[in-house]
Amino acid sequence: MSPLPATPSKTPPRYIGIGQGVARMIDDQAFRPGQRLPSVRELAAQHGVSVSTAVQALRWLEERHRIIARPRAGYFVAPKSRTLPSVSRPPRHSVPVVRPHRTATISGNPDLASGPGVNFGGYSPKDARLYDGERVRIALARATRLQRRSLITYDDSPGTPLLREAMARRALALGCTLDPARILVTQCCTQAVSLCLQAVTRPGDTVALESPTHFGFLDLLEALHLRALEIPTHPRHGISLPALQLALDTQPVKAVLLVPALSNPLGASMRLADKRRLVQMLSAHQTPLIEDVIFNDLLVGDERRRAAKSFDTEGLVMVCGSFSKTLAPGLRLGWVEPGRWHAPVASLKRVLGGPTNVILEHTLADVLSQGGYEARVRQMSERMRARLAHARACVVNSFPAGTRVSDPPAGYALWAELPSGVDTLALHTRCQGEGIGFGPGALFSASDRFGHCLRLSFAGEMGGAEFAALERIGELAQEMLAGRHARSEPLRPACSDAPAPQNHPA
Repeated sequence: MSPLPATPSKTPPRYIGIGQGVARMIDDQAFRPGQRLPSVRELAAQHGVSVSTAVQALRWLEERHRIIARPRAGYFVAPKSRTLPSVSRPPRHSVPVVRPHRTATISGNPDLASGPGVNFGGYSPKDARLYDGERVRIALARATRLQRRSLITYDDSPGTPLLREAMARRALALGCTLDPARILVTQCCTQAVSLCLQAVTRPGDTVALESPTHFGFLDLLEALHLRALEIPTHPRHGISLPALQLALDTQPVKAVLLVPALSNPLGASMRLADKRRLVQMLSAHQTPLIEDVIFNDLLVGDERRRAAKSFDTEGLVMVCGSFSKTLAPGLRLGWVEPGRWHAPVASLKRVLGGPTNVILEHTLADVLSQGGYEARVRQMSERMRARLAHARACVVNSFPAGTRVSDPPAGYALWAELPSGVDTLALHTRCQGEGIGFGPGALFSASDRFGHCLRLSFAGEMGGAEFAALERIGELAQEMLAGRHARSEPLRPACSDAPAPQNHPA
């Protein structure tokens, strides 16, 4: 592996750098909620840039809900919203992953996204407008013509060299300089994670991961007979490093499995300093990190896009990725650079029958080698950011009072915490009866937690029917909560002087 760079190869535009600097000052409370920021001209003079660049920086902050504009008054730090609690509170010890309710409730559907009606369950993008489908079809036709002999030959290579070289070039945007010869192409990102887990653990071992976490990770741990140690996680900044440090010091953690950028389902993104500290912590214990970077590119223009792998100098970080969330969902090919575990991961891929389709490999290499990827991902991210903002407003207005909801900087989903009286597994069953689906919170933990939470994915097309379905979920939740209160509280007169409950911004 070539020496890793200290910084990403490309610096963000000037306006983003200014915006990130102001955001850090807000995080450090140099600017407090409600405080007026310097004017556009003052900001331009402070940084030696044009007024238009200063305006872009302020708009960048405004899009991320860090500041608000007041007509004829200027820009002010946004008030603290009533988002999710500061960190989750998982059990202190690891537990075996056994979740019989998953199959019983979701009918064994791992993607949560099949069936008629409106479904907010799947996390795979299904809105064709987000992608350049014609470009992919042309590349596929070209690869089929040029590589037609591959259909009658057997290939057991670690991956087409052209694709591994293209993946290494794309990794530069994550701050990583990877040797293409050490990249393995896999059938999908999940397979890459599975191979890494099998290379560094044995049945009964403990794996630390975020809480809540992607239910697909829990499925893997269950299938491999591994124990899950859920670590408290901040809804904006990701896994709690002090809690992880305590776990490393006191428990036999064999591996750490994380999505440091836009975690699923919270949408949390670790700060660069925390990623560096994470790698240092794991180095002290010689514990491998399996890092899933499948969503990093959605943070285009954001310093948090940089991978934890970029701080690794010992080969302890096994980085896994795919372009199925940003380029073409149908090209599900994944990749992994397994660090010091390259040999066992390559052997597992071969033994478990993991060769990938050569034509699809050449198709993906073709598309990745063309220009315009960054521009398309930026456009996709901005469109999804606006969609999430509209969906979040709908949740705030239609779900029960006291509902809290995540506010991720990008991605496809929102995580909502409803009042404790709402059982989202039961709510899921009621919604299924009306052709509406979502991800019940219980699926995202190995313990009996998050029963009043849910994940809403907006990766499909969003129109009137979808927003009506979202409102209907809120109505049914309101009915469940009202029914619970009616059973637990004494009867009251039909008329009351008490004001009607109001929803609050989550």
